[in-house]
Amino acid sequence: MLSIIACQYSNVMEDLSKFKDNPKTTYLASSFKKLLDEEKEILEMTSDPEMKSLAEEDLRKVEEQKDILWKQMNEILLEEENEEQSEVTNEIILEVRAGVGGEEAALFAEEIALMYKRYAETLGWTWKTVDESKSSLRGYKEASFEVHGKGIYDKLRFETGVHRIQRVPATEKSGRVHTSTASVAILPIRKKVKVEINPADLHIEFSRAGGKGGQNVNKVETAVRILHKPTGIDVRATSERSQNANKEQAMAIVFAKLSALKEEEEHKKYSEKRNVQIGTGDRSEKIRTYNILQDRVTDHRIKESWHNIEQIFAGQIGPIIEALQNAQAKIQHDGVLS
Repeated sequence: MLSIIACQYSNVMEDLSKFKDNPKTTYLASSFKKLLDEEKEILEMTSDPEMKSLAEEDLRKVEEQKDILWKQMNEILLEEENEEQSEVTNEIILEVRAGVGGEEAALFAEEIALMYKRYAETLGWTWKTVDESKSSLRGYKEASFEVHGKGIYDKLRFETGVHRIQRVPATEKSGRVHTSTASVAILPIRKKVKVEINPADLHIEFSRAGGKGGQNVNKVETAVRILHKPTGIDVRATSERSQNANKEQAMAIVFAKLSALKEEEEHKKYSEKRNVQIGTGDRSEKIRTYNILQDRVTDHRIKESWHNIEQIFAGQIGPIIEALQNAQAKIQHDGVLS
């Protein structure tokens, strides 16, 4: 009997560690530990027939106190988790990058960015350019944007991956259909970051922010570039007027990218389940094709298509977003990890 109790005690102590490590529940965890020790002492008294009735009454009281404390500690952690989740879902960095297809890919990357911007406008989200690098035809080689809005991450989380367009470019004289790609990354910004960064791993540069045509738009070095040497993560921030503000923004993106990298590694641990997930958060995953000639957009993960590409590029992507959310909800209902 006592060996079973000792085993249960060991298991509870292991579960209790998460409460002891949290400043908000440390005191409650300490009180819970005292109750556990008291419970062990009372249990030893139950072997005495004369003390058994009294001991059982004391055990009942201790159990009630334990239940109250355990419930309180879990409620505190749940509230904290909900706060973090709300924080994550309401603020993101949206990145687009030209892929295969040269200038045509850069133009497509810009169209994708504008599509999300127009969608954001319909929902009243705020949109701010963090940094952009233009091609010779004014498309995006790469660009990043900070977007704020209620539930934004939940709506756009499945947009991460490779987007493909099939069309005849305006510069194509023979009428040949070209296929170009652009990658999208949706990175939630977390204020309470759990990723630790060694300052020695960072290389930080300051420069003047460039404007159209390459001229300097100010005479001080406000633009910031941060390189995380171990991973090669390279971030630029140029939109703010002060060096400190750009540095803070760039660091937030570095944290977001490192968190995303960590989550992607976790996904790979469940690689056998990837074929039944909506998305893995991997930028190399080909997720959607925009076929201009057939006026059709197809999402390859849920094998569903929509027409009227012109309206879709105008920001009317709500039906696509909703279909992906519904598919993910079904997966979660069926018990598949995502």
